[in-house]
Amino acid sequence: MNLKRLGNLKRLGFAGMAAVMCAAPAALAHHSFAMFDAGKLVTLDGTVKQFQWTNPHAWIILMVNEQEGQPPAQWAIEMNGPTGIGRDGWTPKTLTPGMKVQVTIHPLRDGNNGGQYLAITLPDGTQMGHPEGRVIGAGVRGSDAP
Repeated sequence: MNLKRLGNLKRLGFAGMAAVMCAAPAALAHHSFAMFDAGKLVTLDGTVKQFQWTNPHAWIILMVNEQEGQPPAQWAIEMNGPTGIGRDGWTPKTLTPGMKVQVTIHPLRDGNNGGQYLAITLPDGTQMGHPEGRVIGAGVRGSDAP
């Protein structure tokens, strides 16, 4: 093997290793939804404090009156990313601070005030999402699989 070809192979190997190393943080940063209790559904009536249209996940920050005479509790509701919820009709202005909404979630397993978004009812009665949760055995969008 000549030295020029060996040098090219080394550069190609280095470039491949660099590409893998650059992709590793993104892979490690992504998490599963195992922190949510998919066996439970909770419906919250509250006021939107903030709607965060961010990657990798959008968030609804909701203020919920849980106990009479107590200040509202803040709930953090995690959604899919903007691209995914955009396909479902969401825009950055779907929710604005002060809106009264009803949100259905899978709550956090640890009992903290948070959950995974399933559905929402807007002030005008418009419903978005799937309040019963994901249908077990449903195929992936765009696939013919059951």
